[in-house]
Amino acid sequence: MTHTSEYLETKINNALEELNYERDPKSLFDPIQYILSLGGKRLRPILAFMATNLFNDDIDKTINPAIGIEIFHNFSLLHDDLMDNASIRRGKPTVHIKWNANTAVLSGDAMLIDAYKYITKVDTDVLPAILDVFTTTAMQVCEGQQYDMDFEKRLNVKESEYLKMIRLKTAVLLAASLKIGAIMGNATDSDANKLYDFGINIGIAFQLKDDLLDVYGNPIDFGKNIGGDILCNKKTFLLIKALENSNEKSNAALQQWITAENFDPKVKINAVKEIYDDLKLETLTDKLIQKYYLAALNCLSEVNVSDEKKEQLLVYTNNLMNRER
Repeated sequence: MTHTSEYLETKINNALEELNYERDPKSLFDPIQYILSLGGKRLRPILAFMATNLFNDDIDKTINPAIGIEIFHNFSLLHDDLMDNASIRRGKPTVHIKWNANTAVLSGDAMLIDAYKYITKVDTDVLPAILDVFTTTAMQVCEGQQYDMDFEKRLNVKESEYLKMIRLKTAVLLAASLKIGAIMGNATDSDANKLYDFGINIGIAFQLKDDLLDVYGNPIDFGKNIGGDILCNKKTFLLIKALENSNEKSNAALQQWITAENFDPKVKINAVKEIYDDLKLETLTDKLIQKYYLAALNCLSEVNVSDEKKEQLLVYTNNLMNRER
């Protein structure tokens, strides 16, 4: 039986609700309960379940690593939001705003430990493979975050460097979720690796879509304030291409906004967005998203299961690529 994403989302949400964080010290565990209760797409555990389901009807065996993956993802959000000084996550105050920076660090650390607890709750015959994928991925996510922070100090970030950064920071965890799910479903190494490659391409497309939504999205649908990347001068694909392609006047304006310390946030967002509009960066970004999405579909086509079994995964990823702006 092939399960829908809606069924799988309910399954992971029910499992997360059953986790017991009602314990002392509350100042450590309440923020964990809070961030997990905010919802989100549950994209990574859903992909893990779907990967298992391609090869095996028994998806319950994947519940523990799926929980571990989602806890790990949310741990990374606590630290990312603190480093980015973000105030909103999923339409609610971020942990360091609701509590404080030290809480975001320590509660995040506790979540990382908890993630490993669930990741390792698998049969011993697959444990080495699961741990290898997860620990490699966890380190890569840190590498990606460091590149992201390094880019804050640079104006000459290249497109290739940016794509490497988002592959590490975002795509590898999606890819690992699929590969872990495939391993849990007893897939062949070849099929597990093809799903990993599928996840890498989907992950890059997903992050590029996020970059686009940060500028052109609806804050209610997006769950975050629009223009946050512009305000903190994050080297997104759009800013990198704007710095590369703008004329002398627009480039000088961009550099002025990037170095400005005192400004009206709305004025800065509108000014930078106008430059993006002039350069047609929305269209350019959309084209690159489609390139990676088509590459992902090619990888999935090589996975040795029937098209019927792939249908729900295709529907799900297509919906991700067509999120409302």
